[in-house]
Amino acid sequence: MRALRAQVRAEMTMIFTNGETVFLTLGIPVVFLLFFSAVHVLPTGTKHPVDFLVPGILALAVMSTAMTALSIGTGFERGYGVLKRLGSTPLGRPRLLAAKITAVLAVELVQAAALVGVGYALGWDPGGPGGSGALVGAAVLSMVLGTMAFGGVGLVLAGTLKPLVNLAVVNSLFVVLLLLGGMLIPLGRLPGWLEGVAKVLPSSALADALHGTLGHGTPVGTRDWIVLAAWAVAMPVTAGLTFRWE
Repeated sequence: MRALRAQVRAEMTMIFTNGETVFLTLGIPVVFLLFFSAVHVLPTGTKHPVDFLVPGILALAVMSTAMTALSIGTGFERGYGVLKRLGSTPLGRPRLLAAKITAVLAVELVQAAALVGVGYALGWDPGGPGGSGALVGAAVLSMVLGTMAFGGVGLVLAGTLKPLVNLAVVNSLFVVLLLLGGMLIPLGRLPGWLEGVAKVLPSSALADALHGTLGHGTPVGTRDWIVLAAWAVAMPVTAGLTFRWE
């Protein structure tokens, strides 16, 4: 446990002392929320776009931090030989991966606080039109499962691909999951067959869960729990089995 705690501290120090990382993980989601709340160009299907955008951008922040940022950073650490050196310590592969995902969860906590604060300032109503209130516990659990799923995907790519190849692949995957995730555009706007494909992706399951709990005040659907749980188990296990130090 001592090695794990030390690595978690190291990961968090690297994240929060890097100005570019702080801007990308905290600044960009807030800018998205401010811009799209003011410029009504997205077909949100709600009277107040912010009610749709806050949950969607929370899901976007989770995916961006847990998959894209984690994968790119880890991939270059592997390419530079940093992970090879860590491999010779008592840390071990499982604790390294656990430390990285724990650090991601800490970043997401700060992201959520910033987005929720800005959302309230813009008039966000988390209870939705029914006024039934936000299901905070379910929302938090869905974000944790989403983090594990996206973190697993990012670590699978970072642990198997060369750094520049990983950079291209994870950015392309981010765009695909964003377009098919229902984060900024409702899934109902997609063609029927494409909507069916999107519903088995972790991005759409997380966005749907957050739109329900934090937008409409409705519980997370069984399908979304199953999809999130399946990805949250399968991808970290795959990362643990395939991750290479160099």
